[in-house]
Amino acid sequence: MAETFTIAAAGHVLEAAWHGPPDGPTLVLLHEGLGCVAAWRDWPAALAQATGLRVLVYSRRGYGGSERRPPPWPLTYMHDEGQRVLPAVLDAGGVTEAVLVGHSDGGSIALIHASGAGARVRGVVTLAAHVFCEDVSVAAIAAARDEFLNGDLRARLMKYHGDRVDDAFWGWNGAWLDPAFRAWNLEEFLKGVSAPALVIQGEEDAYGTVAQVEAIARGVGGPCETLLLPGCGHAPWRARAAETTAAIVRFVADVLGDR
Repeated sequence: MAETFTIAAAGHVLEAAWHGPPDGPTLVLLHEGLGCVAAWRDWPAALAQATGLRVLVYSRRGYGGSERRPPPWPLTYMHDEGQRVLPAVLDAGGVTEAVLVGHSDGGSIALIHASGAGARVRGVVTLAAHVFCEDVSVAAIAAARDEFLNGDLRARLMKYHGDRVDDAFWGWNGAWLDPAFRAWNLEEFLKGVSAPALVIQGEEDAYGTVAQVEAIARGVGGPCETLLLPGCGHAPWRARAAETTAAIVRFVADVLGDR
């Protein structure tokens, strides 16, 4: 695990870490709704080694070692991250060429940012991203609430979020389970994504169906390839690390050329 540091972006103090070489095109990892820098485990380092690129990971506000964000969170929290905070993070990190790699909420944030982002975003990889709210998503997030209240999920998440665990969980969970979130939809952003996209999802993902993959592939303005992994759930980077990493290696070689 790389040593973490803090960056100031969009008025917030955020935890971050670098992996790989000191400069050049950068893979920017955007974590899921309950993730953070540490929750990526050793995958960022493995991804840096496999691609030969530097990797930037950061914890969004309310998560990990970043500043607190008490709930409730606005239903537009992913819009705010993609449109306001992520550009500031890239600026603070001196990132001039980025391939965004986002898991779940992070994939949605990547698509929001990439829409009309210009030349800095060279490619987008989504892992189990959502562009609209489905019944299965709501059911899985309601089940997570029950596990947090009655099972060991809170204890497991404390390892990553410490005294921010309730902020992180209830901010995310409360937004998704708000009845108004049923109308949440990012499809309007897709046509503005002109950079090449790689859309990866497990066929057994409890949080979203293949309709998410189909909507992204149909809607983006640039070239798009998809990868559905049989027998895989919501975290392809963890459950099917070898295949996910290999697909990203091929993708970045195509979009960045011979580096």
